[in-house]
Amino acid sequence: MNSYDVVVIGAGNGGLTSAVSLAQKGLKVLLLERHNIPGGCATSFCRGRFEFEVALHQLSGLGTPDKPGPLRSYLHGLEVVDELEWVAMENLYRIVLPGKLDLTLPAEKDALISVLQARFPAEKESIVQFFDMLYNFFYQVIQGFFMRDPEISKEKYPLYFKYALKNTQEILDKYFTDSLLKLALSPYWAYMGIPTSHLAFVDYAALMFQYIEYKPFHLKGGSQALSNALLARFIKHGGEVRFNCAAKKIMVENGRVTGVITADDDIIACERVVSNASTVVTYTELIDAEKVPEEQFEIMSSSTIGTSAFTVYIGLDCEARDLGIDESTIFFYESADPDQQASAVRSLDMSQDPFLLSYYNLADPEASPPGTSQLAIVNMAYADPWLQVPPAEYQQMKYHCADTILNRVEELFPGFRDHIEEIDIATPVTHMRYLGSPGGAFYGFDQYAKDSNLFISPRAPIQGLFLAGAWVGAGGFQPTLMSGGAAARAVLRDMKK
Repeated sequence: MNSYDVVVIGAGNGGLTSAVSLAQKGLKVLLLERHNIPGGCATSFCRGRFEFEVALHQLSGLGTPDKPGPLRSYLHGLEVVDELEWVAMENLYRIVLPGKLDLTLPAEKDALISVLQARFPAEKESIVQFFDMLYNFFYQVIQGFFMRDPEISKEKYPLYFKYALKNTQEILDKYFTDSLLKLALSPYWAYMGIPTSHLAFVDYAALMFQYIEYKPFHLKGGSQALSNALLARFIKHGGEVRFNCAAKKIMVENGRVTGVITADDDIIACERVVSNASTVVTYTELIDAEKVPEEQFEIMSSSTIGTSAFTVYIGLDCEARDLGIDESTIFFYESADPDQQASAVRSLDMSQDPFLLSYYNLADPEASPPGTSQLAIVNMAYADPWLQVPPAEYQQMKYHCADTILNRVEELFPGFRDHIEEIDIATPVTHMRYLGSPGGAFYGFDQYAKDSNLFISPRAPIQGLFLAGAWVGAGGFQPTLMSGGAAARAVLRDMKK
């Protein structure tokens, strides 16, 4: 029987960073991954002469060497940040509501305010007041919570206690009257999976603050380059990885982890496991139900499986800018109503869905072969409607939905369809199969405030079990990468005890 200090299940963002962190400390760590490459969502795949990025669109929290964000500092500690090539994006995004709004917002506070004031002069003062409040609010978040002020109170941090748990739409409605202005400030809900009518303002403010202050970044080589760099660092520090090797069971005796059984029926002794699998899979498949405290099932039953996506990966035989695609990140809308946006992503009719178009070559000319372009179109989409489609009709429905989206893109960028050389389509069912997560959800549970770590502890109820990834915190690249560090620190604290 093999023995390790820690077994890490899953080589997604949180699994990789926790494995590197623990190996750096000299621990004997085994990383198990069911796929044949590292990364989870942070991977790429090839079709024809294109290598497509699976999921990364804009990386938050990185910053520059002169003004490092929290993610840069963290990745520097993992010894990978200087091995990769990062490209700052000049703009946050372009947002399009055909016939009503077409606006590009710069990734700099004063310039952003100026652009918004020029487009919405009637709300000039309110725009300044809103961003002043947002910044002061998030400074209180940093000082009071990130820096763990022991004297935190409502009197000391009034903005936080006033606004943190209010929904974002309520705040936007408080400051603005123009629905188009509110829409212009709303697209980043897609990076949480919760429309502004339900998105906690603390989460919205975190997104806006980090993207404005630290800029959105592109990674040359895509997210696979980061996953590969993390794996290389893990191996350099003595870590062992097994690909094509899923975990079948986490062994628990008397309330404590005793080992892991792999899909190959190899029994591995260990006292600590970091699970980067979903909490649903961890507690219902990897651990015998009778060994999981009942309250853990009660906690999960109060949450709902989050959004997946309908994704169209496209390789063009020309440069996309020749068709008028002039931004790395473009959000398309058919309505300024957040409730309509929320309901649209829960059906198979994609004629009204908000969606995101990422054009990778603008930040990285080498993202595809010379004279071509790599793009991805992403619709938030839930798995339930797709699971109701009869298998015999699945392919037809998939192509029908893709056709609907492409027609909408064609309306804005005529000639787009004529230049498609390579295309691949992923539905929530695809993501379920590829990620092994319930509903193909890549943000974990729906990111409602009630399910956040403000109210539900990320600690596992079984001794020696630690969790990393979107299912025990916020979704997205920055949060899941940093979740591995939190899990590793918890392991080390447990070992000191």
